[in-house]
Amino acid sequence: MHSIEQFQERVRAAAADKTPLRIRGGGSKDWYGQRLEGEILDTRGYRGIVDYEPTELVITARCGTPLAEIEAVLAERNQMLAFEPPHFGEGATLGGAIAAGLAGPRRAASGGVRDFVLGAKLLDGKGDVLGFGGQVMKNVAGYDVSRLLAGSLGTLGLLLEVSVKVLPKPFAETTLCLELPESEAIRKLNEWGGQPLPLSASSWHNGVLWLRLSGAQAAVDAAVRLIGGEIMSNPACLWEDLREQRLPFFGGDDALWRLSLPSTTEALPLGGVQLIEWGGAQRWLRSELDAAAIRGAVSAAGGHATLFRGGDKSAGVFQPLQSAVARIHERLKNSFDPAHIFNPGRLY
Repeated sequence: MHSIEQFQERVRAAAADKTPLRIRGGGSKDWYGQRLEGEILDTRGYRGIVDYEPTELVITARCGTPLAEIEAVLAERNQMLAFEPPHFGEGATLGGAIAAGLAGPRRAASGGVRDFVLGAKLLDGKGDVLGFGGQVMKNVAGYDVSRLLAGSLGTLGLLLEVSVKVLPKPFAETTLCLELPESEAIRKLNEWGGQPLPLSASSWHNGVLWLRLSGAQAAVDAAVRLIGGEIMSNPACLWEDLREQRLPFFGGDDALWRLSLPSTTEALPLGGVQLIEWGGAQRWLRSELDAAAIRGAVSAAGGHATLFRGGDKSAGVFQPLQSAVARIHERLKNSFDPAHIFNPGRLY
């Protein structure tokens, strides 16, 4: 079992020697982001649920706590992490899920990772423990720091502990299957998204649209009657396989791009094959096109593109930042990690 004091000693020594550290939990997302650099700082020994109050819908746990353990404890009280974080491996930890900032199929209905982070304890590059959150605790720069850590890939410091809002599991859940071409599926998703329907997930690929409906039984039944389609008999595996990218679509050899777009964006002619989620706002692309062509088309549509898996990372995994935003990133990095020892180069 690691202690905060052990982490502090390691961080201060690394800062003094300018030795890079690679913060790592289960390593299930080592492939995500730019290069991996530095001596491994293993978080798995610092684990355990610190506090869980089901009636308050909040759980607090240490960074090395297995994600599966968190979900099992919540399931006992019929609750869940509503952003459905992907594991991508048996060793996934809560700290890694927050640092990666990745959400699953329920994202469009419930919100992203940072929407559920209420507070955090961070070990910065000086070896100091900083506490943020509860409700909205902001630093002098005006940032809600606890939520800023979501998606930072460990570049700002070691996330020691995090408090996360949880939600009750829905009373009823049904998945519908409809055969629709891409353009019609996008149009329908936006049409249904503008109505008071209990849509909790969507996925379109190769002419087939899946819709998950979650909520009160009466609301789900009414939505089924309105939308139509075929009711799937065992839908849980579909959404879990989508979340964990175990569907055949994700097994190709081409680079996998994650496109973030306005949900109403028409079908983009980028070659390759696509899978559409989040009501049209997230589109997965398998294509041989180069990064400039893909990012150019996506930017013109008002979105951005991430090289999620595979491909040539020399073009940058994440969409290049505008100069003003890049300066903000640089100032934040210098503030939290002045010696630049944490996961250097992992984001940009």
